Amino acid sequence: MVRRLSLPLKIAIGFAALGIALTVVGIIRGNVPLTPASIGMALLIGGGSWFLVSWAVAAAAVDVEEDVAEAGIAAGSEDGG
Repeated sequence: MVRRLSLPLKIAIGFAALGIALTVVGIIRGNVPLTPASIGMALLIGGGSWFLVSWAVAAAAVDVEEDVAEAGIAAGSEDGG
């Protein structure tokens, strides 16, 4: 199943895991009240925000690379091909 995921989604999942790991460190250090709702919200915010931002940046980068590749092919055919 991992092979079928797009590159931006793979990157986002990796960064979400990192965000969750950092949130767990914060929970262990006592920065989050030890109630299930607080812990769940902290994990959701930590992992979710890292997921969303990294996915958006990676998706934009992939789109730009695809546009540059298309422009390069079009420019190459106009110049001498």
